[in-house]
Formats: sequence, C-alpha cells, structure tokens
Amino acid sequence: MSVPGMRRAAIGLTALAAAALSTVAVNPSQAEAGPKPVDVKLLALNDFHGNLEPPTGSSGTIAGLPAGGAEYLATQLAKLRGATEEEQERTITVAAGDLIGASPLLSAAFHDEPTIESLTMAGLDFASVGNHEFDEGANELLRIQNGGCHPVDGCADGTPYAGAGFQYLSANAFKTATGQPLLPPYGVKKVDGVKVGFIGMTLEGTPQIVSQEGVAGLTFSDESETANKYARILRSQGVETIVVLLHEGGQQDTTGGINDCNGFTGPIVDIANRMDPSIDVVVSGHTHQAYNCEINGKLVTSASSFGRLVTDIDLQIDRKTGDVLTAKANNVVVTRDVTKDAAQTELITRYKTALGPVATKVVGETAEPLNRVQETLFGTAKGESPLGNVIADAQFAATDNEQGALGAFMNPGGVRADLDAGQVTYEEAFTVQPFANNLVTLDLTGAQLYCVLEQQFVVGRTLYPSSTVRYTVDVNGTTGTTADPCAGTRVVRGSLTLGGVTVTDAGTYRVTVNNFLAGGGDGFTALKSGTNQVTGMIDLDAFVAYLTASSPVSAPALDRIRTTAEVPAA
Repeated sequence: MSVPGMRRAAIGLTALAAAALSTVAVNPSQAEAGPKPVDVKLLALNDFHGNLEPPTGSSGTIAGLPAGGAEYLATQLAKLRGATEEEQERTITVAAGDLIGASPLLSAAFHDEPTIESLTMAGLDFASVGNHEFDEGANELLRIQNGGCHPVDGCADGTPYAGAGFQYLSANAFKTATGQPLLPPYGVKKVDGVKVGFIGMTLEGTPQIVSQEGVAGLTFSDESETANKYARILRSQGVETIVVLLHEGGQQDTTGGINDCNGFTGPIVDIANRMDPSIDVVVSGHTHQAYNCEINGKLVTSASSFGRLVTDIDLQIDRKTGDVLTAKANNVVVTRDVTKDAAQTELITRYKTALGPVATKVVGETAEPLNRVQETLFGTAKGESPLGNVIADAQFAATDNEQGALGAFMNPGGVRADLDAGQVTYEEAFTVQPFANNLVTLDLTGAQLYCVLEQQFVVGRTLYPSSTVRYTVDVNGTTGTTADPCAGTRVVRGSLTLGGVTVTDAGTYRVTVNNFLAGGGDGFTALKSGTNQVTGMIDLDAFVAYLTASSPVSAPALDRIRTTAEVPAA
C-alpha cells in the first residue's frame, strides 16, 4: 500500500518539476513508530537494447560523461548492491522493457541470447516486456524466456541456450484466443519478512509500433486498468508494497537533468494519475529519457537507455503493515572509470569470436558524419535528417528499376544510430538498420498518397522521403483526425511531385516502404490500402549496397519537404 496520508490529487507540471530528486515520505514520527522499518533497495534500468559493448557517439554519453557497456554496468550494479550479504539480500534488480530488439550486431546476430545471458549474470530479477521484445513474435519471446535453440538458426554460437535467469512479466499482453496473459503478470519477492510485488507491462499501443507478425494472436489492454486489477490481486495476497514496471514513459523540457522532472509531459502522466493509490513506484521506459518524478503520490522514474544509467531506489517499509514509509530515487551514471566485470568481458569476447570477420568488413565510406537528428518542422524535430534521407535514397535505388518505384519513404524510428565520417563497417551499418525489414513496393493513387502524407501530422512522425520526392507543407494548414487523416490540409495540393512529375488524385504511383510501414506500422494505416505489393530485399542489404555503390556518401540537402514560409507565393 502507498504511503499513509500521501497526497492523491493529480500533480500539475509546476509541482512535477518541484519533485526532482523525488522523495515520497510521511511524518518522521510515523516512520519511527513501531518495529524498525525494512530497508529495500531497487536497482532499475530500461531500454538496454542489447548494448553489450559501450555505445558510441552521442548514444555513449550522458550528463557529460562516457557511460554504458555491460562490463561496467555489472560492476556498478554490484557496487550499488553493497558489500555485505545482508545488503545484497535486500536488493532487487528490475527493468522496464526493451532489453532486447533494435540491438547492435553482437547481440542481434544471435537473436539477443547474449544480452539475456549478460543481464542474467548481472543479477536481474524481474523485467517487464517492452514493444521490442515482440520484434520476432510471441513464440520467440517465450523461447527467450524459457530457453532452447532458435527454430531456424539453431544455437548459432555452438552452445545451448538456457533461457533467462530472470522472469519477464507481462500483465497486459493477452493471448487473444484464450484471454490468458502471455507471461506471468506479476512476481513477488520477500525481503526480511515483507512482501514486495512487481507488475510488468508494455504500452497498450504496442500493435501500432510493432510489425503485425510480431503481435499476431495477442491483445493489449489499458495500462492503468491492468495495473489496478493486479494491485487488488496482490493486496488480497498480503502484498502492500507494489511496484509497476511499465514500458511507457514521458519526457522533461530541455532544462531537466537526469534527476529532474521539469515541465514533464507524456503518456505516463495520465497513466500514473489513473493508477490506484496502493501502487507506490512506477519504473518506466520507452522514451529513452532520464527523469525522477512524483506523480499522484507515486515515485516515477526512468534510466534513459543503453545501460548508461541505473536508478537507485530506496524504500523504507513498515515491518508490521507492509506499507511504504518513504521512497526516494537517484539516477546514477554507469561510468567507465571502474573495473570491468570479468564474466561480462568473457561473454563479449566469446560472442565476438563466434561472430567472425563479418562485423569488421568495410562496406562503404561517408564523406562527412551522417546523423539522424531531424530538422525542425513546425517548431519540433519532425522533419528530414541527413541519414534518414540517405536511407530513403538507398531504398529507392534498390527498387526503382526492378520494381518500378518512383519514390521511397522511411520511418524515423527505424534509424537507430548515426554514422561517423570515414569507413563504414557492416556492424556499423547493421546498428543503423537492425530490424531486417523487407522492402515493399506498392501502388497508391495520388489521393491515397496525399492521405499518407497528411497522416504524418496525425501520428506525429514525418517520413523521410527519397530524393525523387518533393512537397510543400502549409504552416497554417489543419491536421486531420485519427478517424479521417485525409481531411487534413497540411500538405499543399499540387505541390507533391515524384521524379519531377506532379501527382494528381486520380493517378496511380508506385512507391517503396518497408514491410513494417506497409502493414500500418507507426500509425500509417493509409499505407495498408496499397495494391500490387511486391516484397523485395532486406532494408539493410539495400543500405549496404547503396553505401558500396555511392561511396563516399555525402550528407544530402534537407530540401525535400518545404513549407509555405519558404516557398514564394505563386
């Protein structure tokens, strides 16, 4: 049960900002009354994404410090647990999803088995399921949990795969046919006689951001309603300290540090406000942000991404009632100035040996850095990016002759890393595009194509266009609705061209996207209307081929999407 007397009203943004370095507490006299409280430490991470080796570039720093890498993460976790057996027994290590998926080649080449082995060795106890845990489907997630060789690739490193030594929890992902949770919805740990319950969930919108094959046969339920349901079940079992591990989150404004909660917004705010008062802590993720908040009397935290932070959460629990007396959190940087964990080093070395020379093969060269940061459009970073445009060009080049494509569009979420200037290895290219999506070339009418572009402003994601695509956005236009994205007037009619030819509503045009988008991914349901679909090569293969053929690749101009503020009136 949550702290007695804790404020339950929804907290506004000003109060959220004041909750930085969050501590939730009651009057000290209450904490001192009765038997000595039980001290419980939670160590939390999220969005690891298979980053066994230290991430590089901007992804490898946080708070101005180089951070991350499994060898350092394991050492830092051991340090935070404490030196004595008693301290270690009072520590529970948890995670809020996306531990695997969208991973670097070292992990992805072995279906993320190395990451599961690494986190098992690092002492993880419970983890919620993130959307990327579904990248290869429900059956593969169950194999990741339970063990066994991959049904197609076998045990690629030549050794048996034992499964996860920790428990994945998934309270709101149900088998559609039976209504039963895919994985256990909750877990309980007893610390010095006090029970601590953990409910694990991913975001309800997972089907919109995962390929249809990945979530086939599954149904996802509302996060707050599900958490409240299982909180009641846990309390009926005598569990009064309840922690939710939720793969959904929010973000601060630009003034916030890793332990702040400044101008906090995002889906997690509404979710936490609708959660039952009996829930004490929400360990969140998905947005790859760092924050330390109090929302509706609950401690709400996130440890950024890629193993660069660990959230150190200290709970004082009433020994008699099981209620939380105080809860405080601190995001700790996983610095690289500590001794590497020897077991993690051995694991990384073993898998790098099994991977062989394919990772270091040079596949091309860049004349300058290619980053994925989107230019500003309508005051937000939702426009083009140099690397995104290059990938769209690569997909067009792979399908213009063979499939008759006139243009290509790439989703920003599928571009996972930047490229530095100079030689590009296969491993670096893989890190940029790790999903192994197939290219799909399809027919759309001009009216449907305009609808796709209007849908960008409904879902809040701007597709990267190939060099053959040009259009103008009206800064004063209206945005359509989820039910009718085509009603929007953001894209100036008559401005869209493919290969220099003006697109008309009645015309038919052949374009290329990946199979994730073709299936309506990222909310682009208008693409599902495409006909005469032809499936082509893997997107990574198209990217590698383009790098090889076009090296050295320069950053393209960001002039494919223009606004009426830039285009002179006719």
